[in-house]
Amino acid sequence: MTSTVPNAVQHTDAQPPITMFGPDFPYAYDDFLAHPAGIGQIPATEHGAEVAVVGGGLSGIITAYELMKMGLRPVVYEADRIGGRLRTVGFEGCDPSLTAEMGAMRFPPSSTALQHYIDLVGLETKPFPNPLSPATPSTVVDLKGTSHYARTIDDLPQVYRDVAAAWNACLEEGADFSDMNRAMRERDVPRIREIWAKLVEKLDNQTFYGFLCASDAFASFRHREIFGQVGFGTGGWDTDFPNSILEILRVVYTEADDHHRGIVGGSQQLPLRLWDREPQKITHWPLGTSLASLHGGDPRPAVTRLDRTAGNRITVTDAAGDIRSYRAVVFTGQSWLLLSKIACGDALFPIDHWTAMERTHYMESSKLFVPVDRPFWLDEDPATGRDTMSMTLTDRMTRGTYLLDDGPDRPAVICLSYTWCDDSLKGLPLSPNERMEVMLKSLGEIYPGVDIRSHVIGNPVTVSWENEPYFMGAFKANLPGHYRYQRRLFTHFMQDRLPADKRGVFLAGDDISWTAGWAEGAVQTALNAVWGVMHQFGGGTDPSNPGPGDVFDEIAPVELPED
Repeated sequence: MTSTVPNAVQHTDAQPPITMFGPDFPYAYDDFLAHPAGIGQIPATEHGAEVAVVGGGLSGIITAYELMKMGLRPVVYEADRIGGRLRTVGFEGCDPSLTAEMGAMRFPPSSTALQHYIDLVGLETKPFPNPLSPATPSTVVDLKGTSHYARTIDDLPQVYRDVAAAWNACLEEGADFSDMNRAMRERDVPRIREIWAKLVEKLDNQTFYGFLCASDAFASFRHREIFGQVGFGTGGWDTDFPNSILEILRVVYTEADDHHRGIVGGSQQLPLRLWDREPQKITHWPLGTSLASLHGGDPRPAVTRLDRTAGNRITVTDAAGDIRSYRAVVFTGQSWLLLSKIACGDALFPIDHWTAMERTHYMESSKLFVPVDRPFWLDEDPATGRDTMSMTLTDRMTRGTYLLDDGPDRPAVICLSYTWCDDSLKGLPLSPNERMEVMLKSLGEIYPGVDIRSHVIGNPVTVSWENEPYFMGAFKANLPGHYRYQRRLFTHFMQDRLPADKRGVFLAGDDISWTAGWAEGAVQTALNAVWGVMHQFGGGTDPSNPGPGDVFDEIAPVELPED
């Protein structure tokens, strides 16, 4: 079903747009990036100094790009390919324009810092066909063997509107949704902090499901079950039911699950274009310098070991056996890699930060795509007048099926299945073709007269992020009671607060952010790390454009007691 959240607050054109502005750290990253003074500088004596950046995903590439512009020399290490979970792949033997987004595929307008970089490299976006969105011709909701065809939410049975109303009521009663949404639109930092401080204290130990059950609006188990399977925005959210309700509130407050857009040609183009981009405004390096040119075209290979060594240096060993020492290292990979794939000395982080990384909870996620000859789903069924096939939400194995085309006469792509957690694990042992057979069987039960297989023109492509050796999960999702752990990781860039022998390694990436699973979090933590490295090298921001560390004490995340 379409997002129920906007029904809670009637927005007008006169209202400012929502951004991922808090609520944990209400800092205007988009304004910071847009300011003509730039985001900071370092002393000339430090120009050319090397800084290791571990991980070539979006967070790592943005970190390296901004450090390069300041006059430092980033040394990027990447175990697999530039892009991380911005991974766009093609289909063997098919038109190169046919692509599948194995990771991030849809981005909300509230991701304003992300949009800065999308615009910077000249990428275009287009509406993404979520359930019942204007970009989606039709949607089928199939639960317990019964299907409902809809173009708008009003086409669905009354019970779906009842569930939507219950969710809105639950948010209003339990999470001050209207007040918080208004404060975030107006960037009213004192009000945001006032509301959020109370909610963090009240709800840190509450699951998403417990939050629903605590509301009279969701007294009906049937309503809770339907909500879990159909949900809001992109579809069902029952796989998040065990997670902290604070994680969900961050999504709905910022409308992160609304009005999504996809990147034309694939999201991986963003880090790849930044890798090759030659900034027109750059310090120390000559015009024409890019990350690619500083690296001779390719990043260094996987990091296999990190150690603290004499002089408070960080020593990096890579898969080629090369050993180099740095005054600063920015680690942007998933934090579990520091517990398993990379040998680390205990002295790298304070023990409380190690504990936080060990407690990080990652969610599984799988996708399966097939190329087809044309968008046959737009054919009209002569018997019903309906589309032959629709974007589909179901409780069957597929869970979410998305139909992606670039015009009626061109080959197209079907995301046969997008699943999370237990639903993802059900297909983990299966090969791509075995997965396809399972999903075609499920869809055949929903669309018995549609021969999907006859339109398939190439082999399926699939991913299970929990089985990817350099990820071991799709994204972080805090469990109840994990707020304190997340705060330690997010605030790690403020290293003046750490013992002198624990400084120099900076954490970044969306799992370090408060909004894991959203590329905006990767961007924001990259900018935090850039500020931290700049500060360590004796640099600073222009007084007219204070950075996240400059205003930290004014807007620091709520600190809960440990005892």
